[in-house]
Amino acid sequence: MGLAPYGEPKYARLILDKLIHLKPDGSFRLNLEYFDYCTGLRMTNGAFDALFGAPARKPSEKLTQFHMDVAASIQAVLDEVVLLLTRSLARETGAKNLCLAGGVALNCVANGKVLRDGRFERVWIQPASGDAGGALGAALSAYYSHKNQPRHANGCCDAMKGAYLGPAFEQADIERRLTAAGGIFTVLSDCDLLRSCRDALIDGKALGWFQGRMEFGPRALGARSILGDARSPQMQSLLNLKVKYRESFRPFAPSVLREDVAQWFELDGDSPYMLLVADVIQPRRRAMTPEEQKLFGIAKLNVPRSEIPAATHIDYSARIQTVHQQTNPRYHALISAFKERTDCPVIVNTSFNVRGEPIVCTPEDAFRCFMGTEVEALAVGNCFLREEDQNPNLKRNYENAFELD
Repeated sequence: MGLAPYGEPKYARLILDKLIHLKPDGSFRLNLEYFDYCTGLRMTNGAFDALFGAPARKPSEKLTQFHMDVAASIQAVLDEVVLLLTRSLARETGAKNLCLAGGVALNCVANGKVLRDGRFERVWIQPASGDAGGALGAALSAYYSHKNQPRHANGCCDAMKGAYLGPAFEQADIERRLTAAGGIFTVLSDCDLLRSCRDALIDGKALGWFQGRMEFGPRALGARSILGDARSPQMQSLLNLKVKYRESFRPFAPSVLREDVAQWFELDGDSPYMLLVADVIQPRRRAMTPEEQKLFGIAKLNVPRSEIPAATHIDYSARIQTVHQQTNPRYHALISAFKERTDCPVIVNTSFNVRGEPIVCTPEDAFRCFMGTEVEALAVGNCFLREEDQNPNLKRNYENAFELD
């Protein structure tokens, strides 16, 4: 998803001719001569390499225009398959609502196209699409279908409650754990904590944000997040290179107040799980100069595209998370405080982890990650930590600790 906008779908026809047999209703079969995921330990094989005329790229190898074009081609074919499937479903069922799950449902680019296609009035995507969400679905199926339990709509948000279903930690426990880990912190009131975090964001700092119950699923949704100022042209590169230790092309998601989403993006609906892509609205975009328009591929990366360049991809798109006061009041309050000072209800949100590690779960996890990156401030419950106050002997080097994902 992230690399595709840098390329052209030059290999889409090759994929449709050789790799996948696609029918008009969206049903398909893969040509397993080119894949080893059923019987081997890798996704593709030598026949796949030969078809595209290049070996599989190693994690440390430089990205080339070829890789960008392959990514664009795969995304284009995926979009075609998904739209054929959903249009077929709409014709056959006449349903107005669509629910999506499974690993491909994490492709928020395709999800956004399904929504904009207009065949369904509402689209809901399971935030833990894949094996974890499948386990949840099995439990719900047993509860409703086999135990015949009633279903109750809450009249507000969906029953996932923002996906904040994981563990939480009481303030006293947080203080005990951080002290044992060697953290130096100040305990602040709710108002002072929000003020300190808001000011850190405005000052261009990367902020670790650890609050309430952990998210269920692969996306950080404002409970275990690293946050930044979306207005900063440098924030995307800073987070990628100095915090996440990963390729600089990867985009970051904007968290936006639900009530303000239509004033910034071509979306007027809910996207609480960061699973829909929509474009920044035209008045918020920045027109490219003639010289910038001549750039191609990865050279486009550092060209600001909008008023929120750190959260705007090179094609003016963004993977949006709408933040709802009902499901995450503290995160909503932080963005609201940021908006009061800046007139901008959008901040950058990425998962609180480094490349190769899972999202942090405990206060100790958060402190270790904080000490292993260039995150400059950390809020864990009502504890506020500054990078410069910490014991330098506790610093960790994450930069080369894990393989590229």
